[in-house]
Amino acid sequence: MQTAFTFRTLFYTLLIICTLSIPNISQAEVQAADHRQKLSDKAWEPLRKAVFQSREIIEGAEQTILEIKAPYRAEDATIVPVSIHTKIPQTKDLFIKKIHVYIDKNPLPLVGVFDLSPESGRADLAMRVRVDTFTYIRAIAEMNTGELYMSKSFVRATGACSAPPPKSISDSIDNMGRMKIKNVGELELSKPNLVQLKIKHPNITGLQPMRIGSRVMPPPHFISGIKVYYEGKTIMQANLTFSVSMDPSFRFYFTPKSEGTLTVEASDTKNNQWNSSYEVKSSS
Repeated sequence: MQTAFTFRTLFYTLLIICTLSIPNISQAEVQAADHRQKLSDKAWEPLRKAVFQSREIIEGAEQTILEIKAPYRAEDATIVPVSIHTKIPQTKDLFIKKIHVYIDKNPLPLVGVFDLSPESGRADLAMRVRVDTFTYIRAIAEMNTGELYMSKSFVRATGACSAPPPKSISDSIDNMGRMKIKNVGELELSKPNLVQLKIKHPNITGLQPMRIGSRVMPPPHFISGIKVYYEGKTIMQANLTFSVSMDPSFRFYFTPKSEGTLTVEASDTKNNQWNSSYEVKSSS
């Protein structure tokens, strides 16, 4: 009897403690979220006004157009994976014309502006970015009808834009402009197909010493633009900044009506230009 009573007393005591502690945890989470939001608004509002002026940007529960995903805590701030998932198909009558990507507190907040077309079938994007401090990453979808929709994700990371580059940068310099293009999964004609594009490039920020302890900071040198065509029709083009990670990697969609050639053109801030082609063939 004594053992049963002691266990029962301990059980209910722990239950009461846990129950009483829940409001404190919830309140702390709410306060942290509120603090992040205030810091976010302070960083984002001037940028929003400069880029979008007085245009309304629909966000939160009111928008069902897109969602951005990124890890809450980045394992490596220099290569943070970001994916943008859209919830409507790309059609001639209604499509996402542009996706703007920003990192609020990066030295250069703009990651890139991606121009899209109905030929993509889907406007989903994925990439790797540098994150310099705790901040929100935002994606703003601009519709062909003019509306703006936004999704954001908070990321904890530090120091990416000024971090010395890894030893592998020598390989990126030696093979600068070399591309790899591949279809992800089986090709299906007349349906959106996912493509992965990788480009060798050091993507130097201009804020990073070339090695630890060095005071020499080379000027910015990064991929500034890419254009993707399929059989002469534009699928996507993007204007980019050094917030994109070294050796840029992108995923995007295109809808081939028949077999043909996917062509990618890339350029950087030193006016170097490269192009590569990928033959699209159906397995059926």
